[in-house]
Amino acid sequence: MKKFITARILAIFFLTACQGASTTLPPSTNTPLPTGTPAPTQIPSTPTPENTPVPTATSEPVTVKVSPADGMTQLFVPAGILTMGGLDILRDSDEIPAHQVKLNAFWIDQVEVTNGMYSLCVNAGSCRPPVKLNSNLRFDYFGSPEFSDYPVIHVAWLDANTYCQWAGRRLPTEAEWERAARGDDMRTFPWGDEPPNANNSNSGNSVGDTSRVGSYADGMSPFGALDMAGNVWEWVSDYYKAYYYASSPLENPPGPEDDIGTHLRVIRGGSFQDTLLNLRLANRGYEVGPNPFAPPLAEEYYGRGSVHIGFRCAADH
Repeated sequence: MKKFITARILAIFFLTACQGASTTLPPSTNTPLPTGTPAPTQIPSTPTPENTPVPTATSEPVTVKVSPADGMTQLFVPAGILTMGGLDILRDSDEIPAHQVKLNAFWIDQVEVTNGMYSLCVNAGSCRPPVKLNSNLRFDYFGSPEFSDYPVIHVAWLDANTYCQWAGRRLPTEAEWERAARGDDMRTFPWGDEPPNANNSNSGNSVGDTSRVGSYADGMSPFGALDMAGNVWEWVSDYYKAYYYASSPLENPPGPEDDIGTHLRVIRGGSFQDTLLNLRLANRGYEVGPNPFAPPLAEEYYGRGSVHIGFRCAADH
């Protein structure tokens, strides 16, 4: 991952009123499957955004649905124009130029994929278990009923992609992720322009570990998505290229080709240990993704996982 905040940058941010290193984890083919697999995770009870009505048996458009594969609540994001990129004084060189992107309608998961959801795919024989079963401070994490509604971690890009396909969805593109977080305006964070705090995000190491998904209703994005800043970084489908925005297509950008052979994939949103610089919704992180030329089951074949990285899925409309 990238980017460190200096005291000087923070001082500039607050005076103007303007607006993580991954732990490399070797894959293990002998990781025991969790026992006592919980039933499909119920989405935490969080306020339904006023502009996102629950579907009824009327002619009203359906803006919320539930995946039959894992019980995930999916939110409808209409087609529109996204102003993508860094718009504040903390913008980095890989966030420019800010540009408008036209996107088709799509669905986005309301929360990050949980341990309970991911275990369904593991026990179905379609996903490999996380490469480690602990979290930052908890020895027993994946497979423990106590943390069934917490985000799955220690999953490489290939693991996340496999899960989304198993669930009948896919990883969001970087542009889709940013639209789901930003909406139609030019806000700095998913909830607006207020800096991260204990009410809107699990960030700044205030908790020291992951939180139950959907725990920060004040951090809701314009379309009702939760935890899009903090808790865990989220894999998206795109390869990472620092200067991609200068040549990005202006309609449904798919991300660049892996033309430099680094296999880097974009991660978005920051984690429980990150502060405002990385929680800005325009921020672009990266981690090593899968190397298709590596021997199967080798670490490089899957890419790197981390205690700080999870994911959510998207789907075409």
